[in-house]
Amino acid sequence: MTDAGIPVAELEADVPPPPPDVPRDAVLSVRHLCVEFPSDDGPVHAVDDVSFDVYENEVVGIVGESGSGKSVTSMAIMGLLPKQARITGDVYFRGRSIAGLPDKEFRRLRGDKIAMVFQDALTALNPVYTVGAQIAEAVSVHNDIEKADLQQRVVDLLQLVGIPSPKERAGQYPHEYSGGMRQRAMIAMSIANEPDVLIADEPTTALDVTIQAQVLEVLERIQDRTNSAIVLITHDLGVVAGVADRVMVMYAGRQAEMGTVDEVFYDARHPYTLSLLAALPRLDLEGGGPRLHRIKGQPPSLVFLPSGCAFHPRCPFAQVPDPCATTRPELVATTGPDNRAACHFASDMAEVTPDSLRTLEVS
Repeated sequence: MTDAGIPVAELEADVPPPPPDVPRDAVLSVRHLCVEFPSDDGPVHAVDDVSFDVYENEVVGIVGESGSGKSVTSMAIMGLLPKQARITGDVYFRGRSIAGLPDKEFRRLRGDKIAMVFQDALTALNPVYTVGAQIAEAVSVHNDIEKADLQQRVVDLLQLVGIPSPKERAGQYPHEYSGGMRQRAMIAMSIANEPDVLIADEPTTALDVTIQAQVLEVLERIQDRTNSAIVLITHDLGVVAGVADRVMVMYAGRQAEMGTVDEVFYDARHPYTLSLLAALPRLDLEGGGPRLHRIKGQPPSLVFLPSGCAFHPRCPFAQVPDPCATTRPELVATTGPDNRAACHFASDMAEVTPDSLRTLEVS
């Protein structure tokens, strides 16, 4: 139910059906999403033609360097971008378009059926209200619930995410929580209405590895209980390897590669993905294995993107000018229909491994 007591199915009744390429069983589908921001130097191409699907009880990881478009993608899905952002493409929730919903109707959906765990819990939580009061608001805005039941619901949620002494902690303010506890409180607020889709934007950033593991364990426990779909945004490939089912690699606002975690980690077909993997130490080998690979140069300006493939100025396998510097590569199927890479030489990358990439000299 929405905050006005209107079933979401009824809310979406007047929305036209999705195109044929949107799976009916997908909980969330993004199609040809583009986001631009105006600047003095020209439009900033933050997200450029991104499409993906997320299914029930699935974790999809989105990885890439800072500025690759991960967080902007999530904010566009949630309808939280500023008004000056120019957004094209579409977002579908259970086969219904939500990108064009009026703000009032979108607010009914947001926090109820689609929720988000923000990157910086200290900033996201309001410092002048107790944690319990903020979680209670997240519940009551979408549900008609008695005060006593609401208070118990808050305690149950804090207990679910592993907050010790939840009844007492509910009456405390965000600054009285540790970093890990604040992140758990954010998760409790996000799952208050057991959403179908949970978007976690860098939920383990700035946390030590022990607390990171605990936060990820909380997300897995929540998913087991609610069967929700999770979109996990991170720059940490180790986190993706541990919890995700599928992964999308982004570079300069574009999709570089997408597929199952096993296929992408063990049979990557995009030079950028291979480069990221080659930059990780091999813990199974003495001394971490061969020296780590360094990607030459810097990520490009999102205002002045390189022609052709955005990665070609940094790619050790680029053939310039043709085709890498002149033609933008399409996402093509690689090891299977669900595994795709945007590289002109994706089939040739089958012969390249992260370890072999480490032996290349980087100028």
